Amino acid sequence: MTTTLVRPQDAAEFADTATATATEAVRLTAAQDRRPRRAARVRVSFWLSALFVALLAVAVFFPGALTHQDPLAQDLGAVLQRPSAQHWLGADNAGRDVFARLVYGARISLGIGVGATIISVVLGSLFGLLAGLSGKIGDGIVMRAVDCLVAVPDILLALIVITIAGTGTFNALIAVGVAGIPGYARIVRAQTHQVKIAPFVESARILGLSRPVVAFRHILPNAFRPLVPVVALRVGGAIGAGAGLSFLGLGAQPPTPEWGAMISTGRDFLVSDPLLAVWPALLITLTVLAAGVLGRTLDRKLEGRR
Repeated sequence: MTTTLVRPQDAAEFADTATATATEAVRLTAAQDRRPRRAARVRVSFWLSALFVALLAVAVFFPGALTHQDPLAQDLGAVLQRPSAQHWLGADNAGRDVFARLVYGARISLGIGVGATIISVVLGSLFGLLAGLSGKIGDGIVMRAVDCLVAVPDILLALIVITIAGTGTFNALIAVGVAGIPGYARIVRAQTHQVKIAPFVESARILGLSRPVVAFRHILPNAFRPLVPVVALRVGGAIGAGAGLSFLGLGAQPPTPEWGAMISTGRDFLVSDPLLAVWPALLITLTVLAAGVLGRTLDRKLEGRR
């Protein structure tokens, strides 16, 4: 009979290996157990965000379906009135219905964010496409101009535009849109460099298509595709930026119902009636969160992930 001696070092290494294997198995099992719960949370957050966005759409296009109150009508007998059957969320310092102002303010607040995003996407895509299709000198000139915009913080760039153009809702929209151009330009430029050497682009050129046709029919749509989830993610930031300008008194002017302007008005009554500032701030927060959730969901769908 042969006796095999096991060294203490070998036994310790075997024990460490077994422990590591068991730990890894437990970790994988726990990850698999968490996956269905995480997927369920993602679905719940997506549908809640979609429902909230649908309500915002109703407020934008059919505000009369949500309230019959006039957002500009003043009732001096209801100044700073608490929530009641007549005024669901109370009345502000001028006796105007807060709920009606929130509903009608959605059109202006979302209009600034969406309009600014459209400006950023269109101009940023054109600059990025121009830089990507130009030669070394043209690319350098366009991107140095974009770098100059990147060097200035977005809010400061928006303030510069407001200083030049003046205050107001439309100027705030332009300011936020200009501030968002550099980010989109960089993405489209990088994608253009990849797409323009693709085989289908070379085939289009061989077939004799003109450069503008190749650029706008073949290169731009494929270079723009990665921007789709980015736009959904950044539109919430544009809405917040527009509300921030209105809060500073540079966007929508009183008595226009706009969420940022409502927060600015409500800050003077934080002690006596803090809900005047809480309601519009809550709507801005929920809007930004909903846009982020929908953007991340769209990004996962486009990448083939669940």
